[in-house]
Amino acid sequence: MRISEAWISAPETRAVCAALTDAGYQALFVGGCVRNALLGAPVSDLDIATDARPEQVMDVVRAAGLAAVPTGIDHGTVTVVSNHVPHEVTTFRRDVETDGRRAVVAYADGPEADAHRRDFTMNALYARPDGQIIDPLGGLADLQARRVRFIDDAEMRIREDYLRILRFFRFHAWYGDPQAGLDADGLAACAAFSAGIETLSRERLGAEMKKLLSAPDPGPSVAAMAQAGVLARVLPGADARALPVLLHLEEGVAPDAIRRLAVLSGQDVAAALRLSRDEAARHERLREAIGSADGPGALGYRLGTDEARDALMLRGALFEQPLPQGWQAAVAQGAAAEFPIKAADLMPALQGPALGARLRLLEQRWIASGFALGRDELLGITE
Repeated sequence: MRISEAWISAPETRAVCAALTDAGYQALFVGGCVRNALLGAPVSDLDIATDARPEQVMDVVRAAGLAAVPTGIDHGTVTVVSNHVPHEVTTFRRDVETDGRRAVVAYADGPEADAHRRDFTMNALYARPDGQIIDPLGGLADLQARRVRFIDDAEMRIREDYLRILRFFRFHAWYGDPQAGLDADGLAACAAFSAGIETLSRERLGAEMKKLLSAPDPGPSVAAMAQAGVLARVLPGADARALPVLLHLEEGVAPDAIRRLAVLSGQDVAAALRLSRDEAARHERLREAIGSADGPGALGYRLGTDEARDALMLRGALFEQPLPQGWQAAVAQGAAAEFPIKAADLMPALQGPALGARLRLLEQRWIASGFALGRDELLGITE
């Protein structure tokens, strides 16, 4: 079997491979680029495995006029930039020691040993520069069956890096067969070693959860996480029962990890996953909107069109209610509305806290009127 994607024949990529192979070294595409090419999915990162040591990689690519950056040289990785396109070139490796968070590696001479240190069989597929597939561990059959399966012993793979627990659920959400369900051995190992999640950094957990929740349908994976006790390790207090309802309400709306996190709830999600400031603020706004009394128009005014829509979908999912009739028009009206009163309209008669209180009262009256009251009518309100 061969892959014939445009990226594999691109001049800049061929130049990187030629620099290695002309010097007598191997150059094999590996991991996500091979997997996604076989699935017909987009390829964003180009990873190349080689028997050349990092110093040798840097020497031969520079001799070929390419840029070499030692981005991960301690782990055998050099970033080779060809015509502004980065290629991660990593020496074949094998693990010799691990503590569940990081591994001590030794270099290997071929893809067979290198394949055994990877996580899932579908990620241990290699391709020569001409596109011919090399499959040391039977990953092609698993990929074709959409089966996410740990390499060799699932428990051993997890003990090497506990983040692989979350990757197992994330990869099933993106690449697994939803009808076949999750691999039983892998699921059992994830449940048995879920306590190891607590040794991982919040940043790594957050990155994985956001990737998982950005999948078109993460529902089965998240449900399995909850049943295996993994979700509670990541997000204490989280409840996944409303997620399938939200996914149904989202039909036609692009997946969004923060929206979906808001339906899971949990204790201090922003801290648990080290969300960015903007992500944390948006999550808080959505959670507050769920419990507010604001209707679609008010939500549109306060949050804008997209967040108001998200808040209404979250309410519908959590309270198991249909979205209110005419909500789109009401949200659009609110998002376009502009409060006609300025602080200067009430000054100097009102100052400080009294001014703020009056502005809030008039804004509430204006929203309650369906944004119909004008400036003069609002200023004429006496109570």
